Amino acid sequence: MYVMALATDYDGTLADYGAVRPETLETLKRLKESGRKLLLVTGRELPDLKSVFPEIDVFDKVVVENGALLYTPETGEERLLAPSPPEAFIERLKEKGVDRMSVGRSIVATWEPFQTAALEAINELGLELEIIFNKGAVMVLPTGVNKATGLKAALKEMGLSFLNVVGVGDAENDHALLRMCGCGAAVANALPALKDTADVVLEGVRGAGVEQLMNRIMESDYALCASARHQVPIGEDDEGQVEIGPQDVLLIAGSSGIGKSRLATALAERLRERHFQLCIFDPEGDYEGLEGAVTVGNGSVAPTGREVLELLANPDDNVVVSATGVEPNDRPEFFANLMPDLSALRARTGRPHWLIIDEAHHLMPAARDSASLALSDDRSGMIMITVHPDSVSPDALKEITAVAALGPKARDVIATICSVFDEALPAGLDASFGEDEVLFWRRTPPTPVRRIKAEQPREARKRHTRKYAEGRLGEEASFYFRGPKNEMNLRAHNLTMFLQIAEGIDDRTWEHHLRRGDYSKWFEERIGDEELAGEAAGIEEDRSLSPAESRQRLAEAVRRRYTAPASEAG
Repeated sequence: MYVMALATDYDGTLADYGAVRPETLETLKRLKESGRKLLLVTGRELPDLKSVFPEIDVFDKVVVENGALLYTPETGEERLLAPSPPEAFIERLKEKGVDRMSVGRSIVATWEPFQTAALEAINELGLELEIIFNKGAVMVLPTGVNKATGLKAALKEMGLSFLNVVGVGDAENDHALLRMCGCGAAVANALPALKDTADVVLEGVRGAGVEQLMNRIMESDYALCASARHQVPIGEDDEGQVEIGPQDVLLIAGSSGIGKSRLATALAERLRERHFQLCIFDPEGDYEGLEGAVTVGNGSVAPTGREVLELLANPDDNVVVSATGVEPNDRPEFFANLMPDLSALRARTGRPHWLIIDEAHHLMPAARDSASLALSDDRSGMIMITVHPDSVSPDALKEITAVAALGPKARDVIATICSVFDEALPAGLDASFGEDEVLFWRRTPPTPVRRIKAEQPREARKRHTRKYAEGRLGEEASFYFRGPKNEMNLRAHNLTMFLQIAEGIDDRTWEHHLRRGDYSKWFEERIGDEELAGEAAGIEEDRSLSPAESRQRLAEAVRRRYTAPASEAG
């Protein structure tokens, strides 16, 4: 479920000439029973609203006075969101003959043509007030107070994101409301200008139109949020942009070192720009320090579910869950233990909007089924990144709607996905593609493969040295000091451990690996640092160096890149 709440105007929208139809009220109740929240956002004052709409308790939150006052029906709590009107302003209006006027907690309401007198009074007194119109009604409020600011305060109390809200209105004062919501709708009787602002124009007038909207929410959900604000570009080709949306499950796969994490980082940037909330599972430390996100856990301390959930409680917070401090064999269990709470949060609030799961074959291995992985039925809004798609749980793969395949094995990635589900190969797979292109295939609904130029991070991506200096590399990626006769098996699961073991082993073992070129090979193939590998190769080839000298020079090269203070490290 993606649409979590409806925010509706009252007069001319929910209400037919001041009253809500029984049919509309019943549909409101059905929408609430579906697990969604109801918010009423109106220019009316609270006492007046209660008198004409005694069923106000069906709403979870009520924003009145055009954004100046927040009311919670369940508790009766009233929260003023703007200053009270200046007495001098009210007196000046009376002096100017404004005899049709209502004064609320913050709002001063009157009717046309008294807007001229109101504007004169504001200018004469030098007040920070503004005039808002509503089909003949004239509302005076503190500058910057409108339905959008009131809705924002309500959503913050409810822990909801505006992206998961559908708003509906009919008049001038509803523009800000519709622009803020993830989907803005206008009833058929709305002003033409508001229809231009809306994403959806309904066929029904007033309450009947709102009923149509609520039924579409319950029947279509994601389909209502197909506007550009919910779509994220992944790349483009000659035909135009290729995008993914909140209903998608994207697989990014290909060989090591060909840009998977770079593409995922670019997507994370675009998602943040659109105010989506992200939760990134980071087994290898590739996303630590990602701008706009808080990292939980590090190479020494494992993250906890409580920390993650406390941060995600705020819709404005994005979280990187660093599992570098968790043993590789324990990571699937860690992931499975956290998933039920994340699934419950998503069911309740629609957040986090996107889960980005790096090294998916480690966190969701094929050996485990969906039950042991605690995967929810709704896996939309997910990006999985892996070198080995055939090693990812088939239960996780079956929800894939799109694939981005990189590198020389890109075709094999798509073929693997097709073979898992006994599907025919898509059209376009045989076309040649350049080294800097990505094969994009939309599996659902099926389309031909497209060769795209992938999105790139807007900021130069920092090298995440802590992953290799302090984290826990998997068994395959670790370095093993074995000696010339395999008489030992000392595992270095990061560079810090590598240096510690290197300092303590005997010269014979050290030189055995040195002369075989094992150190430079590990730096290049497992650490992915060609510069360090090149420097190590020079040390390995220099026969004039004593064991102590070669150790010292290699240790200096590693520390210079990975364990020096941040201000010194490259």
